[in-house]
Amino acid sequence: MSQLRTVQVLGGGAGSSAHVSSLAAGLIARGVQVTVCAPAGAGRAHGLPATGARFVPVPRRSDPAAVAALRTACTGADIVHAHGLHAALRAGIALSGRGTPLVVTWHHRSHAEGARGRLQRLLERRAARAAAVVLGTSWDLVDRARRRGARDARLAPAAIPAGRFAGTADGGKLRAELGAVGRPLLVSVAQHGHDALLDAAREWRELDPVPLLVVVGEGARTGALRRRVAEEGLPVVLSDGPGGIGDLLAAADLAVLAGRGDAGPLLAQEALRLGVPLVAAGSGGLPELVGDAAELVAYGDAAALADAVTRLLGDPGRREHLADAGREQAAGWPTEDDTIAHVLSVYDELATPVPVG
Repeated sequence: MSQLRTVQVLGGGAGSSAHVSSLAAGLIARGVQVTVCAPAGAGRAHGLPATGARFVPVPRRSDPAAVAALRTACTGADIVHAHGLHAALRAGIALSGRGTPLVVTWHHRSHAEGARGRLQRLLERRAARAAAVVLGTSWDLVDRARRRGARDARLAPAAIPAGRFAGTADGGKLRAELGAVGRPLLVSVAQHGHDALLDAAREWRELDPVPLLVVVGEGARTGALRRRVAEEGLPVVLSDGPGGIGDLLAAADLAVLAGRGDAGPLLAQEALRLGVPLVAAGSGGLPELVGDAAELVAYGDAAALADAVTRLLGDPGRREHLADAGREQAAGWPTEDDTIAHVLSVYDELATPVPVG
């Protein structure tokens, strides 16, 4: 049997990038040929070159040059697997007329209202209908894909390998460098809908001692965060890229998620594995991921977020309970091997010709 040839198309989000890095390494170990098409920075930031995959830098744009580059990279592929909405749209255009099976993974749900919301629904329908199979990392995404017209939508939790962002730094030294000695250290990530997080940080200034919030940020969202932090003098520090999440979490008292986006589940998984109590907005597939092992509040409710963090900081017993519950919850998640085996079974199904007669 000839070697299965796959192309992974990536938009560059933190969670999907980590998943593709894990998937590429696992597929290659099982004898699959893997090409990864992604923005140049995404490959370096998430260790894609180390997986042994062939890497082809392709911009996020859907202009003719970017689509042509993707079309060339997909030539000869048995399966193309796109991660995220915009990657799926580009892959669908690039594969038009070829008959190459397209698998699409939806890692998180985007939220938009008005004209942008209508456009998003249109794009989701196009992406869902172009795919032979849509894999959703939570049931709400599977249901959403079915509503958008997917021919075949299945649940496929995307496990991030344990220790993918494991901390190696000295926690005490890191806290000292951040200015978090003698005060609580909170860790979050830059997400859509970060206003509630900064509103809560404004409330935390009334606590004694005042907690320090570190936000790990990538991309355009960090500019708006930085401006507001400076204008309001908030007790917030912005950190670079996802590579330091493990070190920060290992030193943190709490992890906090107030927004939406694929970086949220990534932080949530690592926090629960490390036994770091988590406070999060209960939107999308996050409640399904964390179960009862986190304090969940309504999305956009800054007062509830601020109150939940304040209560936890004052209740060591509850923090210890959440730490234990988080480790127990994480132990029940699909493993990296489970995820790779499931994806490979989908590939084998699509790449095997259906007998006629």
